[in-house]
Amino acid sequence: MLAARIWGFLDWCFFGSAWSSRTDTVGLVLRILRYPYAVIRDLWRGNINLRAMSLVYTSLLSVIPLVAFAFAILKIFGQRHDLQPIVAEVFRPMGGAASDDLARRVVQFARRVSSGSGVAGSVGLAVLAYTLFGTIKKVEDSFNYVWRVDQPRSLVRRIGEYLALLVLGPLLLVGFIGLTHAALDTSAVQEVARSRLLRHFGIAIAPYAMVTVFFTTMYMLIPNTRVHFRPAFIGAIVGGVLWAAVGKLFTSFVMFSTRLQIVYAGFAFIVGALLWTYFGWLILLAGAQLSFYIQNPVYLRLGLQELHLSCTEIEQLAVRIMYHIGHAHLGGEPYWRVERLATELGVPGTAIARLVRGLEQEKLLVAAENDALMPARDIGQIKVSEIIDVARDLGSGYPTPRNVGMQSVDRLMVAIDEARRKACGNLTLRDLAEEAPRATLTPATRRDSNG
Repeated sequence: MLAARIWGFLDWCFFGSAWSSRTDTVGLVLRILRYPYAVIRDLWRGNINLRAMSLVYTSLLSVIPLVAFAFAILKIFGQRHDLQPIVAEVFRPMGGAASDDLARRVVQFARRVSSGSGVAGSVGLAVLAYTLFGTIKKVEDSFNYVWRVDQPRSLVRRIGEYLALLVLGPLLLVGFIGLTHAALDTSAVQEVARSRLLRHFGIAIAPYAMVTVFFTTMYMLIPNTRVHFRPAFIGAIVGGVLWAAVGKLFTSFVMFSTRLQIVYAGFAFIVGALLWTYFGWLILLAGAQLSFYIQNPVYLRLGLQELHLSCTEIEQLAVRIMYHIGHAHLGGEPYWRVERLATELGVPGTAIARLVRGLEQEKLLVAAENDALMPARDIGQIKVSEIIDVARDLGSGYPTPRNVGMQSVDRLMVAIDEARRKACGNLTLRDLAEEAPRATLTPATRRDSNG
């Protein structure tokens, strides 16, 4: 109860009209602090934490098949690069000796798997491939959850993109390493390296830069929606800084804490790997959540809670969506998309997307390849009563109660439907779109019109 009151008070501070409408420095600071506050609030509620926990087990299972596939791909293209330093860098916060030992074991096992031959080797690779694809799917589902995406990738698209990722990922990584070594050998970089200050600065900033690039790529490619570069980059910067900072704190904790060694003995490095993997996924998902809020600030107050609209609000929203799309189609204006509609109408995109799917199923809307929404037929043939019928018949997904006959209630419902249809008459979407908006009368205008 106390926690609910505290969060309610904080919501009032960050989103209350008395504060959000301020135009001074205090209002600006509060509007900026909304973003980290919303992420912390979502982490406190636990849904993101649970997804990070579920990714720990699957990601540790996929480390070996991932490295094995990387070795196999590099071998096909004639590369002989050792991936042990890269694997060790992932587990670097566990401490130098522990991370190097764990990386050595993973790489040795992955080499044996990738060089396996015969039936046993093929079956082993198939099992590991299934584990790897399952892990990538779970990562995609987690990012889709953060980005409020209900529709995952199709099976064909998923297989094609996952295979492209597995093939191109190791090659791009090796190419990046080769370009880095080539750049380090240039005279300009050698001249900079002679400066101790610049050399220390480069060593200090390199982990942040690499993690930021990696996070930005994941934030833009993994969710099954269009993620803009700016939100992804800002979330990646914050996530990269947290990754490096928490990694250093975790290293200090592991190095100077003897409790893990006393309690878990030889299994201490396994516990450390589990903890660091959990923190890593938590930071990655928190950065994705921040990117989502930057691109969709209308969700800041709602958070991860499910949006519940009344029947009247759903009907009005459906008519407004079709009005905007019909008006743009009639006037040759740019097409509307779900994100733009959400911003214009001030409603989270989940409600817009759900109504759009219902309107598509009833052949009132059609979505182009670039997600542009267009009328499915001539807007002069789309009646307003059809739009309202779609909104009224949109199922909630919950089991419906039994239809028990009640004559008085049934007569009332039929009368209400008839009155609604009579009020709509033959009004079409074209009629709504062609109607000129009424000008708002000012007091002076009223006096002039009244003489």
